[in-house]
Amino acid sequence: MDDREARFEAIYAATYEPILGYVLRRCASPDDAADVVAETFTIAWRRLDEIPSGGRARLWLYGVARRVLANHRRGEAQRRRRTTSLRDEIAAVETDPVEASAIAAAFRRLSDDDRELLGLVAWEGLDHAAIAAVLGCSVGAARVRLHRARKRFDRALRSDARPAAAPRPITERRSLT
Repeated sequence: MDDREARFEAIYAATYEPILGYVLRRCASPDDAADVVAETFTIAWRRLDEIPSGGRARLWLYGVARRVLANHRRGEAQRRRRTTSLRDEIAAVETDPVEASAIAAAFRRLSDDDRELLGLVAWEGLDHAAIAAVLGCSVGAARVRLHRARKRFDRALRSDARPAAAPRPITERRSLT
């Protein structure tokens, strides 16, 4: 072990518990605290030459942890805003529940490969060339596979939309003899 590693290990051993306690008291969850502490000590490793010696190392790390916490909180706030925005967008999309359930049922009946192909187009917005790259095939093969998947999906939708045949009344046949 070189001097750099030995110094870091000594700082870590002396400051881990106080830094963890500092962060735990300021985080909503232990998982978040673990992330913040890990990031704090990652920064400490990268900036090891800047860490003061002795008891001031703990104070320096408190400062780093404070900034990492601030970044973490900003990130959480951004995620909450994006999630709220996405929920609002989803709620704004009006769908007929019957139609949506028929589409979902037809989609579920497709093979995994067909669902993947249709998902790459509908959800990911990929074109034939991009689909070919994802699947590891030629553009022509991707085009044919997508065409066939769309046909199978159309058939599945039509089979759901076809009304059940009305029962025919049973008529008695008279014997011709």
